[in-house]
Amino acid sequence: MTDKKPSTYTPERAKYIKKYLTETVEDIKIRVPRGRKDYYKEAAANAGESLNSFAIRAMDYLIEMEKLQDKK
Repeated sequence: MTDKKPSTYTPERAKYIKKYLTETVEDIKIRVPRGRKDYYKEAAANAGESLNSFAIRAMDYLIEMEKLQDKK
């Protein structure tokens, strides 16, 4: 017999999560050439990161590198 844990989902919890996300993060949707999505996901996995954190780190890195180039 399998013991199932009771669901922690409640309408109140969903409302809280939606409010939290609205107040703390913003969404960006990007389009990539067909076939590149898996390439990026694999690169993120190889770095031990989610695709989201990998993309943020890559964008931040590029912006900082361009700032350094502008100072020269």
